[in-house]
Order: sequence, then structure tokens, then C-alpha cells
Amino acid sequence: MRMKMMCLTIRIKRNDEFKHKRVNKLIIDFLMKNKISGATVWTGVDGFGKRRRSTITLEGITINMPMIIEIIDEKSKLEPLLPELKMIIDDNGLVTIHEVDVI
Repeated sequence: MRMKMMCLTIRIKRNDEFKHKRVNKLIIDFLMKNKISGATVWTGVDGFGKRRRSTITLEGITINMPMIIEIIDEKSKLEPLLPELKMIIDDNGLVTIHEVDVI
């Protein structure tokens, strides 16, 4: 049986901070506190966007890689969280939302 749910995707950089804390950690803590069904944090190898390229390589170590946080839950649970998520992310990232079929 299929269920219609929403997929919220947040694109940031690994080193992005809000109030001296890593954005990805703040977002995960915020989602858990609000009893969201689940989220996955993906770290990318390379990328670019309005803030230019997302990787810096120093002696074989890659830092500030692109990161994607993917959240899937009911629209009624995600929509109220959007203003606070946008405040945390600010202009540092991109947020998209689309409907998905969950089986």
C-alpha cells in the first residue's frame, strides 16, 4: 500500500554554523525534538552553488563538503517546522519540498 508523504531536502555545507553550532547537528536535534519520523544526512564529495564550490582539499583532506539532509514525513508535521528551519539555514542553504509515495 502506498502513502503520500512529503520529502524535505536541505542542501548546506558541512561547516555551516548558526549561533556557533553546526547547522546539520542543529537540524537533526530540532527534527528529533519535533518527533519527525526520520532524516538522513548525506555528505557529498564535490558541488557548487550560489556560494561557489563546496570543496576545499588540503593535503588530501577534503573539508566543507556539500551536505544534504533528507526528511520524509507527513505534510502536516513538516509544514509548521519550515519557518524555524529556514531561520537556522538562513541564506546558507537551499530547501526543497516535494510529494513522495512511500511503500
